[in-house]
Amino acid sequence: MKTVKNKITIKGTKDGLVFFMDDTCSFDELVADLREKIEHSHQQILSGPLIRVSLKLGKRYCTPEQQQQLTEIIRQRGNLVIHMIDADVISKEEAFAERLKSSFLLKTQTVRSGQVLEFDGDILLLGDVNPGGTVKSTGSIFVLGNLRGIAHAGTNGDNQVIIAAASMLPTQLRIADIISRPGEEWAENSGATEFAYVEDGNMKVAKMNFLHRVRPELGESKA
Repeated sequence: MKTVKNKITIKGTKDGLVFFMDDTCSFDELVADLREKIEHSHQQILSGPLIRVSLKLGKRYCTPEQQQQLTEIIRQRGNLVIHMIDADVISKEEAFAERLKSSFLLKTQTVRSGQVLEFDGDILLLGDVNPGGTVKSTGSIFVLGNLRGIAHAGTNGDNQVIIAAASMLPTQLRIADIISRPGEEWAENSGATEFAYVEDGNMKVAKMNFLHRVRPELGESKA
């Protein structure tokens, strides 16, 4: 299960408080951390006379409804007044494009025995992973080739990511802390592109045309 980390930094200025919002996490994680800070921490800062609050969203796009949700949480403190909500992007598409720049790795190579390809984000590998080779990512892993080595997605504990390959014949698959080995979820190569995912604490493998049913959110921005 994914652990909620600090996603919001609060800093005081001469004009009030500034809430710096992490623009790489999901909106639900952002809301959870905001509630924690408003309800259970920062008591000395979030009390006293009226204080103006500015929200800095960074490269996150929030819909008007999402902005209203953030505002309502902050207004639970009667002395906090929203002064400004500022973002570096103006559309969901722009935010998604910015996120891809920093959280997506495209590599054209063969990961050979003894080699490790590792990235903080999603990986698209145009090549093979040979036996003894390893690919590790905090996000999802997509191999447009033969996956015959080790693939570990969601290394930070995210069990909603997937591992996909044109030819799924791995030595080991791992998503978050769930490990699967050959023979458990597949007996032979079907010849079709497949993906592995976690459901109810177990790893499962399905053909790629089922991806939109299992993980529809992968086609949407987390911003």
